[in-house]
Amino acid sequence: MNKTTVSVQETSNPKIIKFETDSFLTKYESFEFSNIDEAKNSPLAQQLFHLPFVKKVYVSGNFVAIERYDIIEWSDVQTEVGEQIENYLNEGGVVILNEDKKKNPVTVYAESTPNPGVQKFVANKSLVSQTFEFTSIEEAKLSPFATALFQFPFVKAVFIDKNYVSITKYDIVEWEAITLELREFIKSYVEDGKEMVSATAAQVLEKTTSQLDGAYEALDDTSKEIINILEEHIKPAVASDGGNIVFESYDAATKTVKVILQGACSGCPSSTYTLKSGIEAMLKEMLAGRVETVEAING
Repeated sequence: MNKTTVSVQETSNPKIIKFETDSFLTKYESFEFSNIDEAKNSPLAQQLFHLPFVKKVYVSGNFVAIERYDIIEWSDVQTEVGEQIENYLNEGGVVILNEDKKKNPVTVYAESTPNPGVQKFVANKSLVSQTFEFTSIEEAKLSPFATALFQFPFVKAVFIDKNYVSITKYDIVEWEAITLELREFIKSYVEDGKEMVSATAAQVLEKTTSQLDGAYEALDDTSKEIINILEEHIKPAVASDGGNIVFESYDAATKTVKVILQGACSGCPSSTYTLKSGIEAMLKEMLAGRVETVEAING
C-alpha cells in the first residue's frame, strides 16, 4: 500500500494552515468541527482537538485545515502537526466514520495570488475533477458556473481547479470592492448544488482520463519526462498560488519546451522570472543536454 504524504500549505489567514494529502480523505464531502464533541464522527479531528492550540478543524477532499488559538505560532508546531496527521493516516486511522455523518455547509475564503489581477477563492469541498480555464463567455458554454461569473462586468477569465476558482479581473475595479460579492456568489452557487461544468465538458475538451492517457502515450520519451517533472515538482507550487502550467510541446531539434500558463500564472508580472529561474533551470538540470529553453504561452 502506498504511503500517504502530507504537505503544509499556508493560507491568507495566518491562523489557518492547510495540511494537504496526496490522496482523498473524503468522498466529495466536507466537514467543520468547532470542538471535540462536534467531532464525534471524526476520530482524526478528535485526536487533533487534544492539541491545546486547536480551535477548529476542517476536513475536505484532500486536506485538513486547522485554525489555531493565539497561544502559539504555526511556525513553531506546523511540522510536528503535519507529521502527526501523516502517521495517523499511514497507521490506518479513520478520518470520518460511515455512520451519522453531518455534512458541513459550504465555506469559501479568498486568497491573494502573486498576480495582482487574479484572486483565488477556495471552497471546503471539491468543485471539479479536472482543471478548466475559460477566457471569455463564449468559451464558457461548457460551464454554467463560469458563464454565471462572466455576468459580472469585471470578470475577465475563470480558472477552475479541484477545490478553488481563480478569477482574473479587469483593471476597472479593485479587489477590495468586489471580493466579498464574488465570495458570497460562489458560496451560494456551490451550496445550491448547481452544475459547475456540463457532463460532456471533459469529453469535449479532451480531458477525460482515457483521452489524457492516450495523448501521453503518444508522446516521445523526453516529452513524457518533462510532463512528469512538471506534475511532480512544478504544478503543486503554482496550484497553491491559484495557477497551472500545462505542457504544450517539445522540439528536440531546438531543445525548446513550450508550456501554457493558466489561472494566476497567465499574464502574471513575475511569471517570466519564475519561468526562467525555476522551471527552465530545473528542466535543464534534470534533462541535461535535451532542454535549453522554455517558452511560455498565456492561456
